[in-house]
Amino acid sequence: MEEIPKNPWWKPAFEIFSQVSAWIVVPIVAALVMGKYLDARYETKPWIFLGLSGLGFLVTLFGLVRTVRTYIRKIEKNGKSNESK
Repeated sequence: MEEIPKNPWWKPAFEIFSQVSAWIVVPIVAALVMGKYLDARYETKPWIFLGLSGLGFLVTLFGLVRTVRTYIRKIEKNGKSNESK
């Protein structure tokens, strides 16, 4: 009799998708909203907006690279353990 898997087959893919999507959306949207607000408050259009947009982009890149590296290591580890079986 076959063993029934505990987790659905799509769960790892959904985890990766949600983490990558969060790293794309959250920092950039937060930077854009805060940049618009601070520019309006201090009358510095468009400098704070542009600065925070660039910073949000850099944070997004950092998070994406970190997340992808983590999953690549995990996949390589699982691949090596499957080869030894």
